[in-house]
Amino acid sequence: MPSNKDFKRLVRGRMQKTGESYTSARANLLKKAAAAGEAAGAATERLAAPESSAASAAAAASPAPAVYAKLAGMSDEAVKAKTGCTWDKWVWALDLVKAHQWPHGAIAEYVYEKYQIDGWWAQTVTVGYERIRGLRERGQRRSGEYEATKSRTVPVSLTKLFRAFSLPRLRSQWLPDVTVTVRKATPNKSIRITWEDGTSVEGWFTSKERFKAQVQVQHRKLPSREAANRMKQYWTERLDALAEMLAPGGNGRP
Repeated sequence: MPSNKDFKRLVRGRMQKTGESYTSARANLLKKAAAAGEAAGAATERLAAPESSAASAAAAASPAPAVYAKLAGMSDEAVKAKTGCTWDKWVWALDLVKAHQWPHGAIAEYVYEKYQIDGWWAQTVTVGYERIRGLRERGQRRSGEYEATKSRTVPVSLTKLFRAFSLPRLRSQWLPDVTVTVRKATPNKSIRITWEDGTSVEGWFTSKERFKAQVQVQHRKLPSREAANRMKQYWTERLDALAEMLAPGGNGRP
């Protein structure tokens, strides 16, 4: 992409110039980007001024709204249930500020800050928008790397599901014969793991009901579509094993 690191670099540069806190500098940069996008859009409508090459390319490749959900990889019903908007409304809102010209991290930050969409769904909206606008393929990141994603809902508490990932003795039961390093674990929310080949795995945890929870896995930094397809099948099998372990009568214990 340019990645989230690029945006953070801009934030830190502003902090040095203005003395603002990180939060204030980030918010002001987002407001500045939004205002610039709105002003540019208004000027274009009034004066029919030429668009930038990036905007022109996006407009030329703009698909019909009827295929937005297919390109994004998620139905309108699903994204509206969690964010309040269908894909055509998200595309309209993000096109309004020329978000297709922004790095991935800036779009996600904007969705999170402007519309109060939580972290996972801000990322989902951002990725879907980037796919619709032709900035990435399904399974591919803006950097050109690929990723495999898989989710599973199991009839156990959020705490028990998280422990199955975070405790080595439980993790080894459904994820055997692999060496991993846990970089960061936020209890009952997320876990970041370095895989034995240097790729990265992130798990995001959500409580569905009192005794039902969901994990969404992203295996990132994969070198090719073929590798992403292999890992998606792998995670399908491993999450099946996890669900079996956690089922009543299984050997997974809190």
